[in-house]
Amino acid sequence: MSSVRHPSDGADRGDRSDKPAGRFRRMLDRLSSSQEELHSAELQQDAEAAGCTKIGDCGDRQIVKVTGTLRTVTLRPRAGVPALEAELFDGTAALDVVWLGRRSIIGIEPGRKLIASGRISMSHGRRVLFNPKYELRPLGQE
Repeated sequence: MSSVRHPSDGADRGDRSDKPAGRFRRMLDRLSSSQEELHSAELQQDAEAAGCTKIGDCGDRQIVKVTGTLRTVTLRPRAGVPALEAELFDGTAALDVVWLGRRSIIGIEPGRKLIASGRISMSHGRRVLFNPKYELRPLGQE
């Protein structure tokens, strides 16, 4: 005796491939997502590919390697000493990168991607990385 399965009885659901439905869902998600959400997702993928810690996962006094895009760069003196401050964003959270004693650094500008490493500290509820080792990402990879 042979058994015949009917698509409506649900017996063969495990046999069918959900790949077309998955692609369709991803396409709908992309269409309904904002540019900011898409950019955040791309930055998170970049951080993962570079083997970096997500900024959102960084804790106080932890030694980290992070990557992201510089949102802002400002000159803000600290205790009478010049300090170049930049906000680094990786799609999960932001981090202030501060170079003490510097008024400018060639290549450190808004929109530039970089990898920074050092010890995280907390200042006024924000993550801060003072005088980090850093590597600017090539302009062609942005």
